[in-house]
Amino acid sequence: MSENTIHGTTVTIRVHRFTPKSDSEHARRHSSSPFGGRARGGSPFGSSPSRRRIRGRHFTQDYTIETRAGQTVLDCLLAIKRDLDPTLAFRYSCGHGICGSDAVSINGTPTLLCTAKVEEYAKSNSIQSRQANTADEGFRSTATLASDVAGNGTTANSSAVSSDRYARSLTGLDADNQQNTSDADHPSATTESHSALSNPHVIEIAPLPGFPVLHDLIVDIDQMMNQIKKLEPYLKADGKLATTEDGKIDMFEYLQNPEELKRYELLSNCISCGVCEGSCPVYAGGEAFIGPAALIAASRFINDSRDEATNQRLDAIATADGIAACQSVRACSRECPRGIDVGEEMWQLTERVKSRQGR
Repeated sequence: MSENTIHGTTVTIRVHRFTPKSDSEHARRHSSSPFGGRARGGSPFGSSPSRRRIRGRHFTQDYTIETRAGQTVLDCLLAIKRDLDPTLAFRYSCGHGICGSDAVSINGTPTLLCTAKVEEYAKSNSIQSRQANTADEGFRSTATLASDVAGNGTTANSSAVSSDRYARSLTGLDADNQQNTSDADHPSATTESHSALSNPHVIEIAPLPGFPVLHDLIVDIDQMMNQIKKLEPYLKADGKLATTEDGKIDMFEYLQNPEELKRYELLSNCISCGVCEGSCPVYAGGEAFIGPAALIAASRFINDSRDEATNQRLDAIATADGIAACQSVRACSRECPRGIDVGEEMWQLTERVKSRQGR
């Protein structure tokens, strides 16, 4: 059992929160602008509504709770919402890693709340150890630190702190002076700061990188779903019904052998959770890229022997913001909850598009 494994002890859940401005507040601020009404209808030269930055207040908040063996991070958030702070917003559904609705970033790693065990993610309260773990794996951190949002409307009563004091509090250098009080808007949410700073077990939770944040840990996934739909993720057959010798419909017209089934079977398990996209430094970094989730959906039908639109599908992804934008970092394969080697599939698509273009 590692030194970071915990069973039945105190853990600090550090949540990166976001409170959006109300529509009435936003309207009051922009009511004097002669261009305010035009922006509401959407500009053909601007970003789509799903990608538009939502204004609001960013802050971090600590919750200190007791955990038990085998508990998931989702269990912790549910306990916080039930007993400490009913205003905490996050998304979940099945709770068993099937629906993919609860994807977030935990300690800088995109994953699902319901599959993340507390004992696996409760690390020592040290920013140096977290950076060392990231460096050892060869991937850059995609976490949003409190230092990134300290200047975005954080109040003195919030648990968000400046970059220097945040680092000092994590390393224990400022434990005697740092006061990490509960947010003024949520008086029942957080326990005293001393317990959070002295507690060596911290789990840091942030919204999934690469997606606009709607409220706390809830992000807008419309962009990802629209990209998947753009590549038409459904079977395209020739439309001809096969018949038997006596003229009856052949019920086995789409019969496949095991090898043909194996080519796409695992890909059909994709749950569009967005973990691969949050892990991708290209997509999460804001570059023009259709994203690994959409490409996996396309690959599922490109590898299906029953599909008759392979050439059209390869043409659709052979664009500058398609498979060509993939940098083969393979970070997308790290935490796929369905066990898909997303990076390998991206490489296979790249080779297939290149070989087709070279003919």
